[in-house]
Amino acid sequence: MKLLLLLLRLGLNLVCGHAEEASFERGNLDVDKLNGDWFSIVVASDKREKIEENGSMRVFMQHIDVLENSLGFKFRIKENGECRELYLVAYKTPEDGEYFVEYDGGNTFNILKTDYDRYVMFHLVNFKDGETFQLMELYGRTKDLSSDIKEKFAKLCVAHGITRENIIDVTKTDRCLQARG
Repeated sequence: MKLLLLLLRLGLNLVCGHAEEASFERGNLDVDKLNGDWFSIVVASDKREKIEENGSMRVFMQHIDVLENSLGFKFRIKENGECRELYLVAYKTPEDGEYFVEYDGGNTFNILKTDYDRYVMFHLVNFKDGETFQLMELYGRTKDLSSDIKEKFAKLCVAHGITRENIIDVTKTDRCLQARG
């Protein structure tokens, strides 16, 4: 009986310890809490040229709008040295927690981890002309995040088959913040 109580207490401590992160389990995402301003922190892809300077997927998040059965994304891209604003709407698919958006091909994505107040991690699969690639993005509520969160993201990228060489911290680049109002 004492052993059972000890195991229950240990389990409760582990659960409480993880509650601080407030991460969610698949299907338990409260998308309303994603509404608001966000900053691009780190991007990763198994097709690096897509996230390098002038790559079509090198986007700089500004704001997420929670809409009915969809999410609106306001972001900037840099083309020919100029920052340009884009707004895309992603629609829920029949798959739990999955969204679809048309941008440089078709894209399905889901949210892997978030604590709503500091960061959100996205995983996206792009398909165009019979080819696919993965994109992962880390957004923060502030202009930068701790190295612990960035490392957690990097490990998640590696777990999805994206090498560390294909992970780019964009906090030291021009993220078109000067145009942000």
